Amino acid sequence: MSRNISIEIDGTRTEIPKGITVKRALELNGYKTSKYPEKDSIFTPCETGGCWSCAVQVDGELEPACVTTTKDGLTIKTSLPEDVTPRRIVSGFSGHPVGGVGTPWWLKMERRYIETAVFAAGCNFRCPQCQNWDITYQSSGKAYTPREAAVLMTAASKKYEVDRMAISGGESTLNRRWLVQYVRELKALNPDENARIHVDTNASILTEDYIDELVGAGMTDVGPDLKGCHLETFVRITGVEDRPLAERYQNTAWKAVKYLLQNYKEKVFTGVGIPYNKKLISLREVREMGEKLSEIDPEVQVCVLDYRPEFKRLTLIKPRYHEMIEVHKRLRGTGLKTVLCQTERGHVGPELQCDEGLPHPQPRK
Repeated sequence: MSRNISIEIDGTRTEIPKGITVKRALELNGYKTSKYPEKDSIFTPCETGGCWSCAVQVDGELEPACVTTTKDGLTIKTSLPEDVTPRRIVSGFSGHPVGGVGTPWWLKMERRYIETAVFAAGCNFRCPQCQNWDITYQSSGKAYTPREAAVLMTAASKKYEVDRMAISGGESTLNRRWLVQYVRELKALNPDENARIHVDTNASILTEDYIDELVGAGMTDVGPDLKGCHLETFVRITGVEDRPLAERYQNTAWKAVKYLLQNYKEKVFTGVGIPYNKKLISLREVREMGEKLSEIDPEVQVCVLDYRPEFKRLTLIKPRYHEMIEVHKRLRGTGLKTVLCQTERGHVGPELQCDEGLPHPQPRK
């Protein structure tokens, strides 16, 4: 009994092993796939079916190539029509009392819903301490069009009576066409000048032209989350074991921060995330990150996240309050003026001075 099946790819009939994915079938037939967006390559960053970046037409329907199983007689088209509507799995659409890396620090101190958030499934990282792993590895659920998601987000913002609308993940930027259209739809549905459209991201594929496109579509706030300044640290935190790829991701993220601060400081609010757990990154490297950021722009908001035990790193010990205060002091010592730290007692904001001990900060009026 034959273990092969016959399918058609872009008009050519071919035989492939039974039971493999569309992605694997394409690779066996000479199609290039990549973990970083490249010309003449099918971008397959998440491999879980969440982001739909690798979507192709399967028997006339848009499907993610990475998880769609082939069957005998299948027809695949890799070139999508210009008018095809992108999709991706997103969920949440709820009020958020803390916000993300790209949320201004003084709002975080208000202890109320400060924005609405939606979370995008799929990620190109494999962080062993991932805090949103149930979303990151989600492969089921509705794959929304940009318009459908924007309508739901707009309704949520009215329900919670906030004018800030955020998207996080997983990794929100993976499906570029979807995200740009989603931001554009949100802007059209929320034309009020007070409306803020916030993108939180690991910035690993956030190139200059991608930033330009998002800003042009209506993005007003962005939170690039850096994962160290040394490659060893980046690999340890992200779980990206392909070193050349990890280096490319890391360099893109740092370049994105520099480009945003040098070209869009007056138009886009940028808040930068830094990780901290002594098992993952040293205080010395945290200070190095602060020095690099201070050289770019000492006024940039820097938010330090206290990495806790989660997912595959349950043996981690969450940083104690006094550790985060020390991180705060180290970063303030680099010349950075706007440092806040996530702690077990809540956020410590920029108003904490290096010689003030351990007070609870007060929100800015």
